[in-house]
Amino acid sequence: MNPLAPGSLKGKRVLVTGSSRGVGADTVSYFAEAGADVVINYRNKAARAEKLAQELSKFGGKVITAGADLTDAESVAQLANTIKTELGGLDILVLNASGGMERGMAEDYAMVLNRDSQVRMLESMQPLLAEGGRVVFVTSHQAHFIRTTPTMPEYEPVALSKRAGEDALRERIPALTKDGIEFVVVSGDMIEGTITATLLERANPGAIEARREGAGKLYNVAEFAAEVAAAAVDPVPADNTRLVGDTSDFNAA
Repeated sequence: MNPLAPGSLKGKRVLVTGSSRGVGADTVSYFAEAGADVVINYRNKAARAEKLAQELSKFGGKVITAGADLTDAESVAQLANTIKTELGGLDILVLNASGGMERGMAEDYAMVLNRDSQVRMLESMQPLLAEGGRVVFVTSHQAHFIRTTPTMPEYEPVALSKRAGEDALRERIPALTKDGIEFVVVSGDMIEGTITATLLERANPGAIEARREGAGKLYNVAEFAAEVAAAAVDPVPADNTRLVGDTSDFNAA
């Protein structure tokens, strides 16, 4: 399923945020299999990240685990310093980490994580990105099309915050282009087996099945991760957007 040819990314340096599990873990695995040096980023699951690192070390590239709370500026700065010290820079940055449906968080947590923290990550990592590099932002159709297509009430705050994050990142395209760095958004429907899907199903039983019926098919974690990995190397679409799967249920943004 890996869309990247073996050895095709040898010598390339990749950071995938939120990559100790789920879509992020499969995405970083595809990069490692292709020979890249990779950074597995996690918030608080160090053991899981280390286990994945051991599995990926067999592919020959350098594998680094780096904990960081993306909502904390000092933590992000430490992550940047670790990457600079260990790898000397980056060629690919995948902004995959997101959230907002967790219990017990502040009311503005979704916006802080999905907009403010994404911008901070890009600002912190841009000086490390080599000319010819690529930034990939991972989102959902429910967020990308939120202005024209309503989503489930339980997911709306997350969708609005992720769209705000996408917009804020798009504003930086001119600055990235000036530095010779490309930018692409990867948008997909609800993904089978993710934490978000689990939390949505818990909050609204039957929601994922209904969405599956409406879409005809929902990608699983490995399938969507393959699209994210491919977006890091394929030609960037004219509108900087890679839409994954059927979007007929969504009105154009």
